[in-house]
Amino acid sequence: MAATETDRNKPLWGMVIDLDKCTACGACITACKQENNIPQCDPEQAYMGRAISWMDMVVEVEGKFPHPRVKYLPRPCMHCDQPPCTKVCPVGATYRTEEGLVAQIYPRCIGCRFCMAACPYTVKYFNWYKPQWPAGLDKGHNPDVSVRPHGVVEKCTFCVHRIQKARERARAENRPLTEEDVIPACAESCPSQAIYFGDLHDTAYRVAKLYGSERAYTLEHHLGTHPKVYYLAEVKQHV
Repeated sequence: MAATETDRNKPLWGMVIDLDKCTACGACITACKQENNIPQCDPEQAYMGRAISWMDMVVEVEGKFPHPRVKYLPRPCMHCDQPPCTKVCPVGATYRTEEGLVAQIYPRCIGCRFCMAACPYTVKYFNWYKPQWPAGLDKGHNPDVSVRPHGVVEKCTFCVHRIQKARERARAENRPLTEEDVIPACAESCPSQAIYFGDLHDTAYRVAKLYGSERAYTLEHHLGTHPKVYYLAEVKQHV
């Protein structure tokens, strides 16, 4: 596998998730919600399918009773190199940056949801309601991340605010970015260290070596979207 070519002078941010390490604990999902000020919804809204989770856990069951096998797949935005969502937005509220991130301009979004219909990975969410949090939890908002108003589409950003802060810190110290500088919330919180993140162009990053592994694959690769989230297949053990 190879990442889509782009300007080699700029990083190409990508992620690798090792399914052999993932325990489906959900720490990445919780950390993402807290880091990015993701609103919570009441049971009625959740029942209507309006819960927001920039990273979710896909559950797949293989086989039948009495020997079923359950597989878990953490799923953030794929940050495609050929993102269908950017091609259908009538106001340019979603676009692909020079560093390979699929970004959202929330003030420009008109809530038409064309991007949601175009995304084959269903990782974009429409904010149906005024953002709300249980009493006291709103005090823990991350000041580096905006609180999105209702009526816009939101999604995973690969914690772009962390990337920017790491870049500013490295520039102030007159040194290049390193793997330890740029760690999104999901990767930082993973107790089994199953999530790797970094520049796919820079072999100093483990992610640049792992995405070329024989175990590496992307979701729905036949669609030609060229996702930059790679998965390392489980190593099946025969008992």
